[in-house]
Amino acid sequence: MSDLTALRSLVRGRVLLDGDAGFEQARRPWNLAVRQPVPAVVEAADTGDVAALVRYARDRGMSVSAQPSGHGATGEAGGGLDGVILLRTGRLGGVTVDPAARLARAGAGATWGQVQAAAEPYGLTGLPGSSPVVSVAGHTLGGGLSWFGRAYGWAADSVTAFDVIDADGLPARVTADSHADLFWALRGGGGDFAVVTAVEFALHPAPALFGGRMLWPAEQAPHVLDAFRRITADAPGELTVWADLLHFPAAPPMVAVDATYLGDAAAARALLRPLDRIDRLISDSRAPMPVSGLGSITAEPTDPGPGMSRGELLTGLDGTAAKALLEEPIDPLLSVQIRHLGGALARPSDSPHGPLAESYALYLFGIPSTPAAAAAVRARQRDLVRALAPYGSGRKPYTFLTPGETAADAFAPHALARLRDVKRRHDPQGVVRSNFPVLG
Repeated sequence: MSDLTALRSLVRGRVLLDGDAGFEQARRPWNLAVRQPVPAVVEAADTGDVAALVRYARDRGMSVSAQPSGHGATGEAGGGLDGVILLRTGRLGGVTVDPAARLARAGAGATWGQVQAAAEPYGLTGLPGSSPVVSVAGHTLGGGLSWFGRAYGWAADSVTAFDVIDADGLPARVTADSHADLFWALRGGGGDFAVVTAVEFALHPAPALFGGRMLWPAEQAPHVLDAFRRITADAPGELTVWADLLHFPAAPPMVAVDATYLGDAAAARALLRPLDRIDRLISDSRAPMPVSGLGSITAEPTDPGPGMSRGELLTGLDGTAAKALLEEPIDPLLSVQIRHLGGALARPSDSPHGPLAESYALYLFGIPSTPAAAAAVRARQRDLVRALAPYGSGRKPYTFLTPGETAADAFAPHALARLRDVKRRHDPQGVVRSNFPVLG
């Protein structure tokens, strides 16, 4: 391996090598349960740094793995990170909004919280997920399941252009007209094809938004899931509803429903009325809200921490499936979340994922505080997935992939073959490495 100290004379940003003060902190991903044994971390100051780093890696037979913060880090990136330089793109921020054209541009380090704050004054919204601190680039490269996906589809469907540094270290603007195959691959196929430095995407109307969480004791879960199933059976695309079985440390088990509605409060409350008939309500935060307040609904942590998740796609959720979910306590899991899909997500999509025919997504989360706890979390996740096997589709969204899984778990064989072809043509040396390489 080359003398990595040479990187310090090639880039303006900070270079940290093994043994340097701050190196351990710099290489940690968002999920502290994941280790990243890289030999170097480069915190790019600008796109020139990205280009210089890619050229350096290419010339020395190394690879570059780009992460703003590492929300989707696996610690593997295709068979070990010994020859991979970790590129932090968090300083490549900035969000601009063109309200007349309904377009936004977000640097690779920009978060959805920043986009929503910039779009809100114009009655517009992007397609963010549940957390305001996730980067636009990472979310979108994985397809992007949004609160508003039922109304507007994958976040990747709204992309109009990517600014990238290609595998030769050259800048390019990638659009459907300029680089059709690369544009297709980046819209949901992960970051395995070029280093994205900015994303341009369409914004959508959000003149009014209603949302929040209702919470009950776990004993009410059968009634909550029954209401959830009835509401989602014919919900309009403007309404998104998620059900959550929760068991937080030092708290009794609970069940929640999280919802957003792109419209006025009266219409939303009418659609959600079956939930009002369930007694023993602990709290109800539903109210008209700004699009910048979406992160308050699930109140996910905004600081790094350890976690172990597993995601699946379900073709349905009948009474038998609901009973299987509730047969035993979810402990040691902290949450079992069921997201209603459908709507625009099921419509044709010229992206690697294509349309989501499945009606629901299942997301299982626990904290691996010790090796024994990790084993228990993994076992409980496995048991729940096994119990719901008749409803599983056999694939999952790219952004739900976790360590030990591969791109083959997310994409249909024909899509994966096309992604691999794009990879071989645009990056034959494997200079760019995503969290889940398509050739891995």
